[in-house]
Amino acid sequence: MTMLASFHPLRSVPLLAALAALAACTGPGDTTAGESGSESSSGSSSSSTSSTSAGSLSGTVTTAPSTESGSSSDGTTGGEPEPYGVWVKREPPGAICSNGSQYKYFVNLSETSKNVLVYLEPGGACWDYETCSGKSPLGAANPNGIPDSHMDQYGVLSPILRRDVIDNPAKDWNLVFIPYCTGDVHTGNNVMTYEDPNGVEPPIEYHHNGHDNIMRTIESLDASFPQIDRLMVTGCSAGGAGSLINYYFFRKGLAADRGYLLDDSGPIFPSEGYSGPLHTKIRESWNVDPILDTIPEGNTLHDDFGNLNALLATMFPDDRLSTVYFQRDYNYSRYSYERFYPDPTKDKILDYWASDTKLLMSLYDEHENLAYYLPYWREFNSSHCTGIVTYEGTEIQELDMDLGKFIDELLDDDAPLESYLESVQPGEDL
Repeated sequence: MTMLASFHPLRSVPLLAALAALAACTGPGDTTAGESGSESSSGSSSSSTSSTSAGSLSGTVTTAPSTESGSSSDGTTGGEPEPYGVWVKREPPGAICSNGSQYKYFVNLSETSKNVLVYLEPGGACWDYETCSGKSPLGAANPNGIPDSHMDQYGVLSPILRRDVIDNPAKDWNLVFIPYCTGDVHTGNNVMTYEDPNGVEPPIEYHHNGHDNIMRTIESLDASFPQIDRLMVTGCSAGGAGSLINYYFFRKGLAADRGYLLDDSGPIFPSEGYSGPLHTKIRESWNVDPILDTIPEGNTLHDDFGNLNALLATMFPDDRLSTVYFQRDYNYSRYSYERFYPDPTKDKILDYWASDTKLLMSLYDEHENLAYYLPYWREFNSSHCTGIVTYEGTEIQELDMDLGKFIDELLDDDAPLESYLESVQPGEDL
């Protein structure tokens, strides 16, 4: 069932100074996010900490014990146990970023829960010389790798990652943060050499290694969590798309009794719509088809990438799966259409987005375990990423709903899974 909302007066969202530090989510072209990763020593066994305070962009990061102390740096073997309640770095062997540097992910362990929340980092995408070199306003985050201090910034990216948010349903869960440094929405399977079309700059070798990083991370997590009660996979933007595309692999690679998906602002639309050219391009640049072929009936996705939504709903009928985004998202929509259609004005891009949204809604309405939450607009971040920093501005007021309440419903196994759509709001996003 879809709940529809009607017009309400213009709402305003207070500007939060902390948002300026979230560089990877501020808009297209932020390809320098994470440049400090080049300063990180991937083989270091030292620990670094910084104090945590509610509302600050800081967190506590501890390096997992190295093999020299009897425990592997990916946290998969015995030895000194990892601490609870702080972010701990893990380095899966063989996992790498786009520049070939060591990949790492972070865990924040719970002493009381067998539930696991997996959050995939946002940060754009790239598929040619212009986008992967940073020459285009559209690009990908963390081109120089992941710093050990990554969670100082990203530990408060979303209320669902914060233990100090009282009404966070995951505040007592085991938390997993999966950084993003491969420009491929955590999905690529290719090493590309991108040539400067003008013949001026040297070529770029770019490792679209997202899928392998995910699989090595899942292997590490399976050793840490041999039995999970509830598994929630989520992420925003590139991380949202990655949560959907990799959901099958998380569900098959981890032993979880129940599964939940919240794809935040990374919808995979049906390819019959305006997203078709994007799907064709990324399948080529990232070599995605061999990955899709490992999913049962995944070969059907070659013709329609968006059918992944329905395929997951059928494969996991008891799981609760959702996509959430703003109808006026002017960030992900730019990645979807700007480089594929002539004269890409804002009005045209958002018209394409609205048309693709109708296709996705029709697909979701056919499955009881698929739901969407689509508020209209908020000023912050070009209406991109509903769940970063705050849920303010995600309200559908006439239905007494906001993103936090939708997440509560998503995790309530006894409640029907409802979809929510806000009507067009005249006077907003002028």
